[in-house]
Amino acid sequence: MRTRTRTALTSALALASASALTLGLASSASAATAGRTVTDGTRSYTLSLTAPNTAAATGANVTVSGTGYNPDQGVYVGLCAIPAGVNTADPATWNSKPTPCLGGQDETGTTGASHWVNSDWYWMSPSNSSPFTEANGLGSFSVQIHVKAKISDTVTCGQSGVTCAIVTRADHFDSSDRKYDVYVPVTFQ
Repeated sequence: MRTRTRTALTSALALASASALTLGLASSASAATAGRTVTDGTRSYTLSLTAPNTAAATGANVTVSGTGYNPDQGVYVGLCAIPAGVNTADPATWNSKPTPCLGGQDETGTTGASHWVNSDWYWMSPSNSSPFTEANGLGSFSVQIHVKAKISDTVTCGQSGVTCAIVTRADHFDSSDRKYDVYVPVTFQ
């Protein structure tokens, strides 16, 4: 009986220590917020995207939040290489689609590397999508994605001049629309 109690206590302490370590690691990454104001039709939206700006190169699950989005325009949230010519501090330069992205355009949710936020079709991909939380005609979200430095076999953030960011971009229904691009640059440790 003592052995079971001791084993249960040891297991509980190990779990608590691991949880504390995990929480310490998760909170050590600082968060940054990026934003822009866009006009879509007759409405203006002030977009705000908050995400960690550092992560473990081997991979980490991170929480990304956004507010001020048009709930009628779906977006992907993911980690992408910053295109040449894009200055993440200047929305006027955001004319090229952020790509390549970790996991590609993951519509099925197989990689966990991106999340599809939309208010109409989210039910089509329940493991990888969710609707906007809507209030006063504006959409917000808080999602988890998995990020790591190696985006593909040939592209790694921080190597060969590749810089990366956690981004939102218009979904596959309007993938050439750059209005909903927002960048939070990320470095990997």
